[in-house]
Amino acid sequence: MIGLRQNLPHISSHWNPVSELANLQRAINRAFDSHVGRPSAEYPALNISANDHEAVVTAELPGVDPAGLEITVRGTTLTLKGERKETSVREGEKYHRRERPAGAFSRSIELPYKLDSENVQASLKHGLLRVVLPRAEGDKPRKVAISS
Repeated sequence: MIGLRQNLPHISSHWNPVSELANLQRAINRAFDSHVGRPSAEYPALNISANDHEAVVTAELPGVDPAGLEITVRGTTLTLKGERKETSVREGEKYHRRERPAGAFSRSIELPYKLDSENVQASLKHGLLRVVLPRAEGDKPRKVAISS
């Protein structure tokens, strides 16, 4: 047994199989992402801000046709669906690197309060989608007067 341990220096008494599996999963993800050409982050990238009256969601969607973009609001959930068309290269060319995702996407975001779905506003300008989500009137915080 001592001879075996000397031939395999990476085996130690502190071996952690869960850690090894996590390392393997990360390596597989990196290999798959680099092979497919997709970044590992969710698409589209989002920023969400909120106050007592509304939430504002901005999403990076360059190259997405607004006519093919679907925005739905249900209860406390905002869903963005659409498709970014794949860009083609000229004849005789091939990609050296592809990091911008193409194809269909769907992203749902749960917000911390009910939304007024009748008054949601959305605009797409310079590849940046901006969705303003007013808070439902019955769900807004109210100040309570104190009687003495």
